Amino acid sequence: MRIPYTGPLPPPTIIPRSANTPTGAVAALTEFLSAPPSRHLKHPHAQNEQTVLLTGAGISVASGLADYRGTNGTYTLNKTYRPIYFNEFCANHEARKRYWARSFLGWTNLHKSKPNISHYSIKELGSLGRISSVITQNVDSFHLEAHPNLPTLELHGYLRSLVCLTCRKEYSRKDFQNQLSALNPAWASFLAEVLESGAMDTEDPEERRKRGFKSNPDGDVDLPEAPYHTFRYPACPVCLNNPPQLADGNTGKIDVDHEGAWLDSSDAGILKPAVIMFGESIPAAVKDAAEYAIDQASRILVAGSSLATYSAWRLVKKAQDNGMPIAVLNLGGVRGEEKFFADIKPGNMGQEAVRCSQNAEKILPTVVEALEDYRR
Repeated sequence: MRIPYTGPLPPPTIIPRSANTPTGAVAALTEFLSAPPSRHLKHPHAQNEQTVLLTGAGISVASGLADYRGTNGTYTLNKTYRPIYFNEFCANHEARKRYWARSFLGWTNLHKSKPNISHYSIKELGSLGRISSVITQNVDSFHLEAHPNLPTLELHGYLRSLVCLTCRKEYSRKDFQNQLSALNPAWASFLAEVLESGAMDTEDPEERRKRGFKSNPDGDVDLPEAPYHTFRYPACPVCLNNPPQLADGNTGKIDVDHEGAWLDSSDAGILKPAVIMFGESIPAAVKDAAEYAIDQASRILVAGSSLATYSAWRLVKKAQDNGMPIAVLNLGGVRGEEKFFADIKPGNMGQEAVRCSQNAEKILPTVVEALEDYRR
């Protein structure tokens, strides 16, 4: 299975041409978000002035997290990076050891990271009635923290919890981190030394690499040549206390060592992050909810996403098929954008389409100010 679009995407064509500066981008996005419903809308529920927002990893860069395909993105700076695949995680005990060891090292930094000004600007856009809902590809849950009252769908799941592959119960990632520390005292000591040295304090991905760490968007840290095979992780506490019935009718077997670490002789009770891994299907209910959000809005704004994953790209394609105006605020190229903007007529100043290549954290707060002035 191949990771989609790890190479560079074609540079964007700026729409309108005046959006090639921060001031022009703000003006175009303000026009986009305040325009009346397009006469091209096809869905009967879309006759409103609501915008559905689709966000990606670029939104969280200002919080100290890496993105995937930006200038300092994981795929840009680390050409050998390969995320774990769902079937590999499910089937391979050693792969899970490596995954959880990396996650153990990265969790502290992710856990202390906070939403940034982009997330709070989105909250204000919701309060102004300009954004009706958010669909995010991000798994950091910053949207929910920054604007809990604005409907938000986490398309690819979330890192704040784990889910058991057998019983499907969720489990706190924070509590899991404490268990990992108890099961892996040498790793816990190493992590304490790293934190004490300040090696993970910097938010600059390149600076972290100079100090020997490769931090990735999903909150893990790559430590070259680390003894991942020594890492241990616990079993699902629910399955451990009440062995579940498996699909074949047999009772699941959960074996643990004297300290509670999951053993390879088990056939149940495996905890995975509550995120959608490569090769894993998005639940039907989540797909339906995302499509519903598109149908209930009259326009779509993409922020901080290259749409490299099909699950995100298809939502923008659905918006296009619905006749919805599309705006994209993303540094660098976006998958298939030439088709999304192929039929934009001359004279458009943002009401029908916007494509700007600017930093969201610099543009969105100013858009909020402009819309507040517009309302007055």
